[in-house]
Amino acid sequence: MQAGNAHYRTIDDLPATLPVFPLTGALLLPRTQLPLNIFEPRYIAMVDAALASHRLIGMIQPAISEADGARKPALARVGCAGRITSFQESGDGRYLITLQGVTRFGVASELDSITPFRQVATDFAPFANDLTQGTGESDVDRPGLLKAFRAYLDAHGMEADWDSVDNAETEVLVNALCMMSPYGAAEKQAMLEAVDLKTRAETLVAITEIDLARNAGNDGGSTLQ
Repeated sequence: MQAGNAHYRTIDDLPATLPVFPLTGALLLPRTQLPLNIFEPRYIAMVDAALASHRLIGMIQPAISEADGARKPALARVGCAGRITSFQESGDGRYLITLQGVTRFGVASELDSITPFRQVATDFAPFANDLTQGTGESDVDRPGLLKAFRAYLDAHGMEADWDSVDNAETEVLVNALCMMSPYGAAEKQAMLEAVDLKTRAETLVAITEIDLARNAGNDGGSTLQ
């Protein structure tokens, strides 16, 4: 796959270690884009280091079982590597960057690093298919996915650009809907860890159907968080 000016054809094109940005509720998937506002000094340093090397950052959530506010929470077992494809200095000490998702990775171990940001040893092998665009698209129940999406929009009085939806490639559609979904950290991690595109779509549909049923029972209560 291509991200910015870089081509990643096999997992051998990817680094053995990554700086990671632990962020609860954040979801990055292959071939999607995630804008980030970087302001903490340790993550400013992380971006500087990435720009000086392979331009890759690992987006990852803290482990779901970790208590909120832990000083150094354990990391989830799976994250997604993203390449910095857009970079802007704000003038007030912040960086505005965009990551393009490349592939998921497993955390083999966390490095005992002297840098202010955390780093991990990566295991890309289980996710090698992420590098091939469109893998598993033919297995996705696209009509079922769109039915659940439409039901969610109708329940919340929202509209969509259906021309754009209809013209989107299935992989793009599934991953974009997962990233835009309003669900909580556990649901986002389940979508990330789904074994393939079909399972990711089914996970999103199942979560959405549960949400719709719960809202109907609560006469329009809030979505899952």
